[in-house]
Amino acid sequence: MLKIGMVGAGFVAEFHRKSLESIRGIELAGVCALKGAEELAERARNAGLGDTKVYKSIEEMCKAVDVACIFVPNFVRLTILKEIIDAVKNGAELKGIVCEKPLARNMAEADEMLKLVNSVGVKTAYFENQIHMPSVTNARTQLKACEKSMGSVHLTRSAEEHGGPHEPWFWDPTRQGGGVWCDMGCHSIAVGMYMLTPSGKAPDHLKPLWISGNMALLKWGKEPWKSQLKEKGVDYDVTPAEDYALVTAMFEDPETGVKGVAQATDSWMYDAPGLRLLMEAFGPGYSYTVNSLDSPAGIFISDAAADAIADSELALEKAQATRGALVLQPNEPDLYGYVGEWKDAIAAFEKGEDALLNFEYGRMITMLIMAGYMSHEKGKVLDLTDPKVMEELKTYVPKIQQGKGSEIL
Repeated sequence: MLKIGMVGAGFVAEFHRKSLESIRGIELAGVCALKGAEELAERARNAGLGDTKVYKSIEEMCKAVDVACIFVPNFVRLTILKEIIDAVKNGAELKGIVCEKPLARNMAEADEMLKLVNSVGVKTAYFENQIHMPSVTNARTQLKACEKSMGSVHLTRSAEEHGGPHEPWFWDPTRQGGGVWCDMGCHSIAVGMYMLTPSGKAPDHLKPLWISGNMALLKWGKEPWKSQLKEKGVDYDVTPAEDYALVTAMFEDPETGVKGVAQATDSWMYDAPGLRLLMEAFGPGYSYTVNSLDSPAGIFISDAAADAIADSELALEKAQATRGALVLQPNEPDLYGYVGEWKDAIAAFEKGEDALLNFEYGRMITMLIMAGYMSHEKGKVLDLTDPKVMEELKTYVPKIQQGKGSEIL
């Protein structure tokens, strides 16, 4: 029985707790968080995930579990990892360390996180759930014969859109790392690259050639939305972030020389039923499409009954309405790939290996996110084969992340 410990007890930690209900051979043994730990532990116990205990310190928890998970806000992830590494150096025998996306807010932080885990040799898992979405993985499996005969996918389009984040820190670019491109672009560029990758090849097999990024502040820089953010303590007149991003990148297969393009679109202005994940992959003579809002089920709530509903997200993550025709998804953790990434990580840690996506992969995604911002700032396509560009990215901090977004938005 592999014992899991979570640092953090917020929205994403609860999503992962739900996911663990579908995983065999695990126990959610511990939670350590500034707030919400008792409630999360109680829900875990009630769900049969073991005798989940609340720990006051990260070191204490790490010494009682096999896998430590970093499910805290972006701006404290490096700090939390340092505490986990200290616990390992002080005797905690961890089989794995998990970090939710994004791995870091910039390349300097990502490099430091890699240095830390390498210093103790603990195996890692970078949680990018969309690569593990059953609709994506099953489509790839079903199309293997077409790919073998005709060639690999040459164009992908991926989008993640909803009406905006939950917590105030997500909106603050100096703490989150940027706007929607940092928040959700890591999903879209990763799954887009994955859909381009030939079957049987590692997720980092393709070589990035160039990237072109365009960012904008469209909805949340206007009233009444801007005032709503001020009520949360975020002032987009002073430190704005992008609520829309369109990024295109070209990749090359280093073995065959075949090139492919991934287009990623992300926004915090999707005023529709809820969270939409839209993926399209086009190969020579075949294609597949994924839309998370397509469902075999649906519900309807009339105006007369709407007052009884306090939480619109009971139906769907990021749902923005409590009445009318609403999308119903019976198992969001499985739909979005959370269950799949847990199955992969647990199997890998049990064998003493990294997960399919490890911290090194997370660093690569961080690089692509930074490159998207740099392309927007410079107003040109960025050559990712240029050593000078790659060197500049190592210390680059986007203006939006610095709190200077008004200069470029």
